[in-house]
Amino acid sequence: QVQLVESGGGSAQAGGSLRLSCAVSGYGYYSTCLGWFRQAPGKAREGVAAIRNKVNTNYADSVKGRFTISQDNAKNTLYLQMNSLRPEDTAMYYCAADVVPCAVDAVAASDYKYRGRGIQVAVSS
Repeated sequence: QVQLVESGGGSAQAGGSLRLSCAVSGYGYYSTCLGWFRQAPGKAREGVAAIRNKVNTNYADSVKGRFTISQDNAKNTLYLQMNSLRPEDTAMYYCAADVVPCAVDAVAASDYKYRGRGIQVAVSS
């Protein structure tokens, strides 16, 4: 059974940092595309970042230069390092696996096979 479980969310002040983790089990994801998307109340779903083979990455314009996606295959874990947080980053964050094509637009459009239940991130000004 495939499971994706997010952790590391919570509250931060503007300018602060958080690191989200996504533990992946029951799935040999190593050569597929993984991603993060977010959804805030009353707003459209937004693809945040995507990664394949640890080095091929792409990001939403809104997070470029602030967020970094990475994966540790030895730990079966996907990460999202979030720096210089802004109040507009407040949302539920979800990880997704087997994203096709490997792009943030695909993550936003639900073009993935698996996803986690999400974790809340709240940034105060």
